[in-house]
Amino acid sequence: MSNITNNTNLPYGSVDYLIDFVRWTEHQAQLLREGRLDELDRENLIEEIESIGQRDKRELSDRLCVLIATLLRHKFYPQGNEESLRSTIVEQRIAIEYIIEDSPSLKRGLAARLEKAYPTAVRIAAQETGSNEAAFPNTSPFSADAIFDEDFFP
Repeated sequence: MSNITNNTNLPYGSVDYLIDFVRWTEHQAQLLREGRLDELDRENLIEEIESIGQRDKRELSDRLCVLIATLLRHKFYPQGNEESLRSTIVEQRIAIEYIIEDSPSLKRGLAARLEKAYPTAVRIAAQETGSNEAAFPNTSPFSADAIFDEDFFP
């Protein structure tokens, strides 16, 4: 801890994006509020805004992979884990619902995202069950409606 320098007293204009990200964001917000647009760190601000959208897309894809992998396990290898699998399915559905609620535009590419997530979900399910990926269908046995149906447990 003694090697960490205390730069919290630096004026906002002295805060570098790479040195103190939180202070940098506070400074950018202050500049926006005050209409001082010429002083904005445009390049880094644009990059950060774009990364927010990418983060949401990655989060959705990750949740879809886990959801589909768990549905596959529930269908093909429940072996006494049914309650745990059902719990994970419900948790992932809720998380996906929240992501889409916060970013409704993500619903547009959902079918393609589901299709893209399936091979990864198979890899996850195979790893978790100790089985071969060939033990699972080449294409998803679940429709998009079934995947998101809160009453559907294969």
